[in-house]
Amino acid sequence: MRARRARVAATGIGLAAGALVLSGCGIGQLQLHTLSDVAAQSAAQISYSAGSTEADGQLAPDGPLVVKVASGRFTDVQVTGPDGVLDGELSDDATTWTSEAESLDYGSSYQLQASAVDRLGTPTTVTDAIQTLQPDKFLKIESVAPSGTVGIGIPMKVTLSRAVKGDAARQRVEDHLVVSADGKTIKNGAWRWDSDTVLRFRPDGYWPGDSTITLESNLKGVRITKKVWGKTDAVNTWKTGPAMISYVNLQTHMMKVTRNGKTLRTIPIAAGKPGFETRSGIKVILTKELSRRMDAATGGTSQDSPEYYNLVVQYALRVTWSGEFLHAAPWSVGNQGVYNSSHGCVGMSTENAKWFYDQSEIGDVVVFTGSNRQMTMDNGIGDWNVPLERWSEGYDS
Repeated sequence: MRARRARVAATGIGLAAGALVLSGCGIGQLQLHTLSDVAAQSAAQISYSAGSTEADGQLAPDGPLVVKVASGRFTDVQVTGPDGVLDGELSDDATTWTSEAESLDYGSSYQLQASAVDRLGTPTTVTDAIQTLQPDKFLKIESVAPSGTVGIGIPMKVTLSRAVKGDAARQRVEDHLVVSADGKTIKNGAWRWDSDTVLRFRPDGYWPGDSTITLESNLKGVRITKKVWGKTDAVNTWKTGPAMISYVNLQTHMMKVTRNGKTLRTIPIAAGKPGFETRSGIKVILTKELSRRMDAATGGTSQDSPEYYNLVVQYALRVTWSGEFLHAAPWSVGNQGVYNSSHGCVGMSTENAKWFYDQSEIGDVVVFTGSNRQMTMDNGIGDWNVPLERWSEGYDS
């Protein structure tokens, strides 16, 4: 931080008889001379700084206001700003005063008055009007997803108001975004940039169940790039429901449904047959539909093919954009728990499908094992299939 010189308002210096001549200002030090050159003066020198740089005589506000005295100690420091008195703390040795606010307001005036004495007890008082710069370009958070209450498997998505390019600028944004669960900062998590304006956060595991997730953005006063500054601070919250994780074993043709680690029910299922194998991997429920028409033509199957189908199913829970659902399949009850016979979806009895539908929320996790066909990250929410470190670096597998 560059120190600015402070203008002197008054001193407690006794003067010898004779004419008084002002010869200029030092840093918080008034240089006085009489014709006999015997006037006393304080050796204490006061200076201040705030932020990373100065621009056109104005202070950059990306840091606390710091007032220092050399060759002396403070007896009083007062700073007022647009919101009144600016609170601060004096160091134990009374040589440094630091504002409690981590940044100053944009385009604002502050009035500083600081008094100090040197080692001989000679006092000096300085005042100065501090003006902070008003940026032309700002960055703020446009939106945060998800919202409301969802399952534990949806990463947090943050959309910014303008593009952020370059590792250094992106790191400054990340450093001022704090994610917590029930008030405890999530330390074992990471951000991933999907584009210059969109980034996502996920913990190493899933989100904790039945929790309040909070994003605290502390962008105000942060210089993102040379000309772009963080606009405001903000707090966004959403909630997770119970930790619902279901396990589909494509070899045993069974699905185990758990809530908060406790098994609720084990359900016979029939999944994708050879040529239409259901993907293995960690998936997340994307949508819930009480009924849905399924037309094989949307997946490229000709209406002339013996594999073609067009029917309405009940209690459909989508887990991939390519068309994998968990749903009621009363026509395959005889196969469920025995062998796979579907075109990629997971079918179960109507009774079990309704029960599973009622227990589930968008964002719940379903883990599939037993096939050689793997889930990909862009086919729904596949983020959990990539280790956290590689995920944050942009890898998809």
